[in-house]
Amino acid sequence: MLILHDLEPYHWAVAGAAIGAMVLALLYITNKRFGVSTGFESACSLVLRATPYFQRDSLRESNPWRLAFLAGLVLGGVLSASLGGGWEPTWDMGMHDTHLGMSEGGKVLWMFSGGALIGFGTRLAGGCTSGHGIFGISNLEKASFVSVAAFMIAGVVVTNVFWRLFVGL
Repeated sequence: MLILHDLEPYHWAVAGAAIGAMVLALLYITNKRFGVSTGFESACSLVLRATPYFQRDSLRESNPWRLAFLAGLVLGGVLSASLGGGWEPTWDMGMHDTHLGMSEGGKVLWMFSGGALIGFGTRLAGGCTSGHGIFGISNLEKASFVSVAAFMIAGVVVTNVFWRLFVGL
């Protein structure tokens, strides 16, 4: 069951087929690469006009469709929540609250630190998990296989270290 109002989830293959169709359509129609991190670069390019990194031609040329893609992600989430019975913001972090007991400020710092590490890793790997994991691997790109393996190994190691240090398992 889904967390949101006990709705019955769709079969995983439905989402997989939809993602595959979207990636194929993007490649066939526009000859563009799929990836969410470049969409965030596009959003930054609207605000950080004095920074040459965000004003490169390849990024500015892709802004219209990438920004529309990001807006679609947000609107899709809002639509899903609305049709599923609504949502409300919460500070609840599940088992983290039980074992770490952070204040709201601590949770903001925790999430900000995690986001900064994800951003660093994304730039280090030359793309995000969606770009490498969905698009890169489907195109048999060596860098994507290496990146996804690194993402998975890092996730397993960090999770195990976290639980052993903070939960005592």
